[in-house]
Amino acid sequence: MVDFLAENNLCGQAILRIVSRGNAIIAELLRLSDFIPAVFRLKDKSDQQKYGDIICDFSYFKGQEYYEGKLEAKPELQDLDEEFRENNIEILTRFYLAFESVHKYVVDLIRYLDDLNEGVYIQQTLETVLLNEDGKQLLCEALYLYGVMLLVIDQKMEGEVRERMLVSYYRYSAARSSGDSNLDDICKLLRSTGYSSHPGAKRPPNYPESYFQRVPISTTFISMVSAYPLPEHRSTALATQAAMLCVCLYFTPSILQTQQAKMREIVDKYFPDNWVISIYMGITVNLVEAWEPYKAAKIALNYTLETANIREQAGRYAASVESLRPQVQQLLKEGFLREEIVLDNIPKLLNCLRDCNVAIRWLMLHTAESAYDPNNKRLRQIKEQIINDSKYNPKILFQLLLDTAQFEFILKEMFKQMLAEKQLKWESYKKEGSERMMELAEVFSGVKPLTRVEKNENLQAWFREISKQIESLNYEDSTAAGRKTVQLIQALVEVQEFHQLESNLQVCQFLADTRKFLHQMIRTINIKEEVLITMQIVGDLSYAWQIIDSFTSIMQESIRANPSMVTKLRATFLKLASALDLPLLRINQVNSPDLLSVSQFYSGELVAYVRKVLQIIPESMFTSLAKIIKLQIHDIMEVPTRLDKDKLKDYSQLSARYEVAKLTHAISVFTEGILMMKTTLVGIIKVDPKQLLEDGIRKELVKRVAYALHKGLIFNPKAKPSELMPKLKEMAATMDGFYRSFEYIQDYVSIYGLKIWQEEVSRIINYNVEQECNSFLRTKIQDWQSVYQSTHIPIPKYPSVDESATFIGRLCREILRITDPKMTCYIDQLNTWYDLRTHQEVTNNRLFSEIQDTLGTFGLNGLDRLLCFMIVKELQNFLTVLQRNILKDKAVVDVFKALLTAVNPVKGIVANASKVYANAVAKTQKIWASYLEAIMKVGQMQILRQQIANELNYSCKFDSKHLAAALDNLNKSLLSDIEAHYQDPSLPYPKDDNTLLYDITAYLEAAGIHNPLNKIYITTKRLPYFPIVNFLFLIAQLPKMQYNKTQGMTCRKAADPVDWAPLVLGLLTLLKQFHSRYTEQFLALIGQFIRSIMEQCTSQKIPDMPSDVVGALMFLEDYVRYTKLPRKVAEAHVPSFIFDEFRTVL
Repeated sequence: MVDFLAENNLCGQAILRIVSRGNAIIAELLRLSDFIPAVFRLKDKSDQQKYGDIICDFSYFKGQEYYEGKLEAKPELQDLDEEFRENNIEILTRFYLAFESVHKYVVDLIRYLDDLNEGVYIQQTLETVLLNEDGKQLLCEALYLYGVMLLVIDQKMEGEVRERMLVSYYRYSAARSSGDSNLDDICKLLRSTGYSSHPGAKRPPNYPESYFQRVPISTTFISMVSAYPLPEHRSTALATQAAMLCVCLYFTPSILQTQQAKMREIVDKYFPDNWVISIYMGITVNLVEAWEPYKAAKIALNYTLETANIREQAGRYAASVESLRPQVQQLLKEGFLREEIVLDNIPKLLNCLRDCNVAIRWLMLHTAESAYDPNNKRLRQIKEQIINDSKYNPKILFQLLLDTAQFEFILKEMFKQMLAEKQLKWESYKKEGSERMMELAEVFSGVKPLTRVEKNENLQAWFREISKQIESLNYEDSTAAGRKTVQLIQALVEVQEFHQLESNLQVCQFLADTRKFLHQMIRTINIKEEVLITMQIVGDLSYAWQIIDSFTSIMQESIRANPSMVTKLRATFLKLASALDLPLLRINQVNSPDLLSVSQFYSGELVAYVRKVLQIIPESMFTSLAKIIKLQIHDIMEVPTRLDKDKLKDYSQLSARYEVAKLTHAISVFTEGILMMKTTLVGIIKVDPKQLLEDGIRKELVKRVAYALHKGLIFNPKAKPSELMPKLKEMAATMDGFYRSFEYIQDYVSIYGLKIWQEEVSRIINYNVEQECNSFLRTKIQDWQSVYQSTHIPIPKYPSVDESATFIGRLCREILRITDPKMTCYIDQLNTWYDLRTHQEVTNNRLFSEIQDTLGTFGLNGLDRLLCFMIVKELQNFLTVLQRNILKDKAVVDVFKALLTAVNPVKGIVANASKVYANAVAKTQKIWASYLEAIMKVGQMQILRQQIANELNYSCKFDSKHLAAALDNLNKSLLSDIEAHYQDPSLPYPKDDNTLLYDITAYLEAAGIHNPLNKIYITTKRLPYFPIVNFLFLIAQLPKMQYNKTQGMTCRKAADPVDWAPLVLGLLTLLKQFHSRYTEQFLALIGQFIRSIMEQCTSQKIPDMPSDVVGALMFLEDYVRYTKLPRKVAEAHVPSFIFDEFRTVL
């Protein structure tokens, strides 16, 4: 019969492919379980209120019309639903595909069984497959993996959450419309079972057998599989079978319930001394609890759980731990494990390893916290009894695990080395032996001058023959060679006795040497690969994949006490990596493309655990660093350049300096510990200790800096005066402390401190800006999509304290609050804000230097980006108000129409001007309050953006003048090229796919080489009456302002606040968003207003220029100044003599 796993055996390959896919599906389910969007849990009140109506469980299918009707009734719910869909459809699809693959897996398994029964595979039936060792194994694995999938889904993804995700996917995806979709079957299979993984939760009735029977599988197959395989070494060799059996029995609950004899047999064979088992990759099950509802199983297990038996088992393992520890420590002593000792004692050493691993396995599983529900009294008693009887001490157990892993590692490495050199050594011993014999033959020829040896032709011939025999030994046929070698050794012993050769010491020596070489040949031929395989099987640690976490604190403590422990831990991590063989074996056999992703997932999990354990090193380093900084800043005085010698003693401060040296030494010892670890391959991921150390330091830095920023930038809006400046100063000192400590330590740890500092701080700030800007976006950037977030060096997320999501939002809103145009007046020439009521200075442009000191260029840049989003939102809201309220109000629109008629033609002069204008302003008074607020908000943010650009540009020219100059030149040359292209299209221009302009913009904004006033923030449509609305708005505000020679335009009454600079900049920004002809018309209207009022004054002989005209002229002046346009833009609408007269007023 063809080998069942051979490539050309279709029957074997089909089931092998199914099993391989099963392992890959479980890895995907475990991977996804970390990415369940928190929203679907509906844990907190805010989520329930916001999303309660759009996230439903399977009750949705009972009343689809009702749910959809509820949504259609409210446009804002529809909008939220659409936004939710855009943000979650990608991850929902991934979950759905994983759920679908589980269903497809069981369908394929059933189809395979049907094919076997129908004789699709020639000469193969279910019986013949089960008679084959591999076949039996694979069929059991197939059923077992299906059970594990269902258990993993229920443990890692709560039933309600699954239902909500499936319903959301059903609503949002196109799958439901396609006929071949099996969404209904998937929903049936994965509907909630009522099971909860929280401790103390009640187990649902008939769980999990009813869950396992949702897709019916052939009962004959299950009954055949349940009577299972081949016993080797009791507690460990049968562990995998026991795990499979445990899962498979749920498919035939009748055995568990009623068949006592069968259950008794199963317990006697698999569970006579254990009741906590690991099902798959460390998922543990306690049979006491799992078999509680089944009568036969419970009775059978009770024999194992008798107090006497538990005491006996626990006592036995306690004794073995006691005896094994000194044994292993003795073996690990330097120089003890030499090649000859290992070769002579292979069985002994393997027994020692086996005993260690069995003891560790039993104790780890049976004392694991996760295996015992603290609310179950019986389980509590069993656990207490085990802990007392086995004198359980986690530290001792962990020490034994460390030593065993180290011992195993050394032994494996030695064996690999010996196997590699096996043939070479064998050949060299053979050569040595045969040469010695030839030499002896020559001695007895009487020619060789060896003292007093008589010629003896018989012996000469005999030794030649022996030499030939040694030559003829064949390495390939090891058994025959071994037998022959033993005979040769015997012959050499005999020749020495019979021919009285003992009297000649040199001959004896030659014979002894040859015997030694022959012995070595026997030893060498006995080095077999089987030993390595046995060690691999015995040393399996997959059961501890999750339990090992309970030892993390012990590991960290021991590292803290002795950093060189890391080298020992390396062996333990490698031992854990052997757990990967279990899920990868079948995937590898079938050459499946899933091999990479599955091994990547488990290796990634393991590396993450290694990082978690070793994170204690950076943590301890930073604790010492904090002390060093405190000493350097507060205790150690700066030594001046010139110093009186009698003061030397005061400045030496020996005790403080000694303390710093001691702490620095401690830090370098820690780093030395991790660097001793050597580059290690964990699964398929290469772990470089230097990289681990750097990542660990980065992680700790990110954790501390992010926390400091979160805590340090929380403002109390009611505080008078604002806490902004003091908090920024305090924060700057904190950041400087971090920075200096990093600079100080970099040489002792051999890392690039400045590079790490800049990369990580920029990541923290950019990530927080991104999260803050999410509130303005429809399609939000999730953590797993963010370029700034990382799995190894995560940036912590803190719950929000107020409306802002992060510290950058709080900082921005605090700046906006204290520079609010309704409360302050901005004097442009001084770059300063003053309080409207008290005329005290509120803040000035030093504020931005302070932010630069605290958060660096990234912080200012981030603030700038956030302000952009705020301006966009403000402008959008403003346009909505304009379209929905102002342009829909018939009375107001009539005023606009009338005014338009009155001012036509714009080049002319309006008769009876002051009355016409005053009338229009009076009739539209009610609409201007909200209009003014929006315009001033935009203007205020534009002022802040200008200040930020100034600060960035100033510091860029200061700190990196070459970069500033290069950017400036590149910018100018690009713009002139683009202008030239528009003059003559044959000249070059960046193509569509060229990102040059986009990339350079980021640089220019970071260096402050841009003008925020020239930015287009939103796309706009044509709006009727737009110039006239803005013109009316402006002249409605002018009476509130007055001109002051020292301060320019200021507010008349603090009770009716208008701030000039935000007003001008806000209007300017708004007009910039529309076509330039609107601006033309708007300026023309202002020009006409100035000419008409001046005309009226002249005719009425009023000598002074009216204040409204002064205001309008000021607006034109400022408009030209801010937009950097030529003067003729304004002079086109206002005669130059009016400007001249206006200057005399100034």
